[in-house]
Amino acid sequence: MEELAHLNSLSATAGLEWVSRRFTQVRFSTSLGEEDQAITHLVAAKQLPISVFTLDTGRMFQETYDLLHLTRLHYKIPVQVYFPDNRQVEDYVQQNGVNGFYDSVENRKQCCHIRKVVPLKRALQDAEVWITGLRQAQSANRGTMQHAVWDEEYKLIKYNPIFDWSDDQLHEFIGANKIPVNTLHKKGYPSIGCAPCTRAIMPGEDARAGRWWWESSAKECGLHATVIKQNA
Repeated sequence: MEELAHLNSLSATAGLEWVSRRFTQVRFSTSLGEEDQAITHLVAAKQLPISVFTLDTGRMFQETYDLLHLTRLHYKIPVQVYFPDNRQVEDYVQQNGVNGFYDSVENRKQCCHIRKVVPLKRALQDAEVWITGLRQAQSANRGTMQHAVWDEEYKLIKYNPIFDWSDDQLHEFIGANKIPVNTLHKKGYPSIGCAPCTRAIMPGEDARAGRWWWESSAKECGLHATVIKQNA
């Protein structure tokens, strides 16, 4: 696609400006991680017509909820929150227990599917562009991607504007612009998901080692698994 080639040649700011002009249904999914906070800053600073949303799984850290509140106040932009279907959650807990995701990889992936993937599909309905904070430095799995790719599952352009930013570049940008971030980052949590599925990492561990630490499988929840496999 011509759009993909063009996006892959642009800087983060230029790319965000271009998609907001070229498309009418542009949506940014923020998990409120450092990468996503940097993108939120870019969107708000330029007052771009990009819809911002987040997924509340019902098992988040209190620090994450605090940051969501602070982000809304700081940038004065709406952040829509999508929740999982209560009946699906109830059925899962009835069948597997409230912490059944610890029992098997299959159980964990089913929990992620119910709490994240299903709400994401609602959030991306009719979207033309899905913006995310994926970076190649986050994990080996994500290094196979690009700034802009076609997501066959959702039938849209998936745009990762800061895909090639290094850790140092990201942190320098956050500091220079006084961007609010999750207080858990200073406690050894570089990657933050649901509270029962995230721990602080040890020195020398991979940034995503604290996610689903009891598993040896690839550290993905399903939100990006299809396009990662597709572009591998």
